[in-house]
Amino acid sequence: MRKIIHGPGTPLSLAVVARPEPGAGEILIKVAAAGVNRPDLMQRAGLYPPPPGAPETLGLEVAGEVASVGAGVTRWKEGDQVCALLAGGGYAEYALANEGTVLPIPHGLTMIEAAALPETVFTVWANVFEAGALKPKETLLVHGGASGIGTTAIQMAKAHGARVFATAGDAAKCALAEKLGAARAINYRTEDFEAEVRDLGGADVVLDMVGGPYVQKNLNLLNDGGRCVMIAFLQGPQADVSLIRLMLKRLTLTGSTLRSRSKQEKARIAREVERVVWPWIEAGKVRPVIDSTFPLADAEAAHARLQSGAHAGKVVLVA
Repeated sequence: MRKIIHGPGTPLSLAVVARPEPGAGEILIKVAAAGVNRPDLMQRAGLYPPPPGAPETLGLEVAGEVASVGAGVTRWKEGDQVCALLAGGGYAEYALANEGTVLPIPHGLTMIEAAALPETVFTVWANVFEAGALKPKETLLVHGGASGIGTTAIQMAKAHGARVFATAGDAAKCALAEKLGAARAINYRTEDFEAEVRDLGGADVVLDMVGGPYVQKNLNLLNDGGRCVMIAFLQGPQADVSLIRLMLKRLTLTGSTLRSRSKQEKARIAREVERVVWPWIEAGKVRPVIDSTFPLADAEAAHARLQSGAHAGKVVLVA
């Protein structure tokens, strides 16, 4: 089979390797499409190493057809159309997945759309709905509202009955965020998002992938008892924070990564996602936004598109 290989300072390239075989509790997926995510860029830069036992190959989410199943697998059979969260290995013609993080493709979605779901939806569920404990009628602020995570978070929160604000970097991206359900999208290049959100009544939950100077601003605009959840730090992992503000308003500042969680924890999240989010998707309340697609051989161009920040929605590789 073909897969993408990478090395320090070298372009992504295709290599031919033996096709893997599924072990106990695993399925082998013939990949039709694979999502491209910022953790892939981080891994390539040496900043996000795969957990022990995970493939070195990039790629955390795929959609395709079950090619074979390992011992003990009962839900899936050869020929099933599925999407899956992976610990790695998605940039390839075949990928192994733990059966617990494999889900059926929601009715009405293409393989390309389905490949854009697992990493994004699992991340939003774990951070907005579990760590952030967003409730209906509360207000969520999503930074990076036109990103793959952002476009998904807006729609999921709206489907949940919450009010949503978002930040984005230009007028077109703000318009997209509002089209997807944000009550107000704020251009962070020309407007003060902290002042704007406070004037609009504040937020109860913030989903932040920016870090750095955004952290204190997030705490300033949160309502009493608010929760700020960090999932990345595009402007740096260090922040000056006023603890008095955090204490007086009884705020929670937390964060997480998804890849390092156990198979059992990821399987638990998968069950919740299938129970709650899949019906939203099939009802048309949530739909992945696809920015662009690239052939597997053009993974380097796909990474350039994501790195540029010009994308709106998900970048997807087509095998």
